[in-house]
Amino acid sequence: MDEAKSVEGYLAALPDDSRGTLEKVRQAIKVAAPDATEKIGYGMPGFSLDGRYLVYYAAFKDHCSFFPASNGVMEEFAEELEGYDVSKGTIRFPIGKPLPATLVKKLVKARVREIEALRKR
Repeated sequence: MDEAKSVEGYLAALPDDSRGTLEKVRQAIKVAAPDATEKIGYGMPGFSLDGRYLVYYAAFKDHCSFFPASNGVMEEFAEELEGYDVSKGTIRFPIGKPLPATLVKKLVKARVREIEALRKR
């Protein structure tokens, strides 16, 4: 896929099943971080908060991924992420089976807390 210039462009270029999967993740992120700004970064759709990367998500040929942009968040939720294909900074899940919205919201809110703590320094 050519590198997208916008989140809408990225999503529009996806097959329906991948787009639908990521739209559910996107909506959960928006609920958890309503003040975050959508953006394209590293060629993927995502969100930033206070000028810092918040989270990203993307579709690939055989799966979708969620990127919390934080090793601390990955460690904090390690138990809840059991059963997912997880590697450094990445949570992979099947196309057509998005991460549960409750889990996405927990991950995003934890990341928001990290960014807010940095703001207070």
